[in-house]
Amino acid sequence: MDGWESGALAHAATDPFRAAAPLPWLRTSAAPWYAVDDVRRSVRGFTSRPAVAPGEAVDLHVTVEPPRPFTVTVHRIGHYAGHGAAKVAESPPLAGLVQPPPLVADRAVSCHHWWLSWRLPVPAHWPTGAYVAVLATDDGDRAHVPFTVRDAAPADLLLVLPDLTWQAHNLYPEDGRTGAGLHRAWDEHGRLLGEEDAAVTVCADRPYAGTGLPPDIGHAYDVIRWAERHGYDLGYAHATDLHAGRVDPARHRGLVFPGPAPYWSAPMRRAAEAARDGGTSLVFLGADTLHWQVETAPSPTGPDRLLTCRKYRGAGRSARWRDVVPEQQLLGIQYAGRVPAPVPLVVRNAWHWLWEGTGAAEGEELPGLVAGAADRYHPRTALPAHTERVLLAHSPYRDAKGARRHQETSLYRAPSGALVFASGTSAWAPALDRRGHADARVQRATANLFDHICKPA
Repeated sequence: MDGWESGALAHAATDPFRAAAPLPWLRTSAAPWYAVDDVRRSVRGFTSRPAVAPGEAVDLHVTVEPPRPFTVTVHRIGHYAGHGAAKVAESPPLAGLVQPPPLVADRAVSCHHWWLSWRLPVPAHWPTGAYVAVLATDDGDRAHVPFTVRDAAPADLLLVLPDLTWQAHNLYPEDGRTGAGLHRAWDEHGRLLGEEDAAVTVCADRPYAGTGLPPDIGHAYDVIRWAERHGYDLGYAHATDLHAGRVDPARHRGLVFPGPAPYWSAPMRRAAEAARDGGTSLVFLGADTLHWQVETAPSPTGPDRLLTCRKYRGAGRSARWRDVVPEQQLLGIQYAGRVPAPVPLVVRNAWHWLWEGTGAAEGEELPGLVAGAADRYHPRTALPAHTERVLLAHSPYRDAKGARRHQETSLYRAPSGALVFASGTSAWAPALDRRGHADARVQRATANLFDHICKPA
């Protein structure tokens, strides 16, 4: 990988696609800049409203230590002739102050008590999309705060950004002592603990670890840059919007889930199933989707700001979806395990329209396209209702213990006519637009899929 910019200490060693893509275009001056950390807290920030509509405002809560002026520049993610983003706004110089230390209760870290530092009114003319606010001090420290501008207008494809998973994997503060997510946590001796000792509840009222970008956000950026380059009509929403009922699937031909999204609430799953059953297609471009059941609760800043997953401390019931209603009954395949090192994706059923124009032949190996995590069809688990179904890849690999495993890519058509595609690998989205990982065959296959979904009935 070429320069990860994210707090991905807990994941990078096992998943080369879990870290965010590098963002050199967010450098706001020619002067040297320095990635911040969660020990010095030189400049850190978060927004209590991570998804807003035009006409609403983004409230930024920022700490600067030692206190000194800082500025905020705002960028929209997109293709933009290969630049990856466009600058859309800039603040005046702002007075930085040291905010109070984070509050910690049973591993849950919250900064909801930080003072408001800057309010950004979102103009009515701003397009929907993924945005990043860059916090910059005069002496070169930089941090990022992602947010989304959404609206309820119809769009062919709605990109559902996995903010629940982002928070589940957030280890802020990554100080070797305090930070905790639902997947990892630090102890008082600076050791990184595993899943069984991680937090049960996390709070969204805190910065993201490292430079302020979620460790999985690169997948979304890969999809956005590629899709906007090719002119697809995209809308934007968060997983919490799907959870809260703010998404009307009837306004879209397809819902696109761009990368890792193992953390789903019951309302999210019901909404996705209702979308499929109503004729809206579903596209899952990552692996290990719909693994853990989560619940949300309000914090002092608003609804759905607390995220709870009782993985190993539940009252006698499993937090895994497959122990209740297996994920295969929505996706067509389900999680098989981690992939220790990238291996080729092996094309299957090359006659299918998904592979049309790619030049891929039956059994052809696409190097490095199975990585991070893999899904496959589980024969003993029920399939969803379908009128047609096909597996489009069957890729062998060995797990961390040396056992033989395989990955599969799935596509089925529901009785409603909706298509449900699951890539079955963490490497699909990076193959669309990430330097060093782009693959023309995956790009064409994805275009074939989107074109089938978006064409008039």
